[in-house]
Amino acid sequence: MWDSNLFTIDCGEIILREFTSDDVDHIFEITSQPEVYEFLPDWRSTKEQRLNWLTNYEIPANKEFLAAVPMIGNQNYLKLGIILKETGEFIGFCTTGIKEELSEPNREIAYAISKQYRNRGYTTTAVKGLVNFLFQYTDVDRLNTVVLPRNGSSNKVSQKCGFRLNGETEIEGQIHFHYTLTKEEWKRINSF
Repeated sequence: MWDSNLFTIDCGEIILREFTSDDVDHIFEITSQPEVYEFLPDWRSTKEQRLNWLTNYEIPANKEFLAAVPMIGNQNYLKLGIILKETGEFIGFCTTGIKEELSEPNREIAYAISKQYRNRGYTTTAVKGLVNFLFQYTDVDRLNTVVLPRNGSSNKVSQKCGFRLNGETEIEGQIHFHYTLTKEEWKRINSF
């Protein structure tokens, strides 16, 4: 799981790797795509904002999260890049964090992938990799995803990863599908 000083999760064709300051241009480019910021508006920024967030918040938060494993409790975020193993290219991100709009346990999985790499299974592989890590190596017992109904691709990813629809929830004035996956359900799906 550990590669030099960077946390990684090997997922076959891709790896998940903690953010570095070298990722700023890639994250900025991906979050500037309308297909991404339509569904993740909080990620949209200027390049300067992105560098500030990455350097002063996201990278330190990743280190705090990883230092707390296995007892992550309410550690906020772990933000990982989706990296093509063959080329080393940063093609998206997969994150986990506390979703304050949900009732506890409110740990969420969120994700985005560059438009050039959609519909190839990379996002599903990334989400499964992060879910597997959280359920195998941390004290997490339940995970959530919240997806706008019109985001067909993300709804499919949630379902392919074993999340089940748990109703709807309103966030910032919009109805979202609320999916959940418990550690017990995950064990049954994966025959652990």
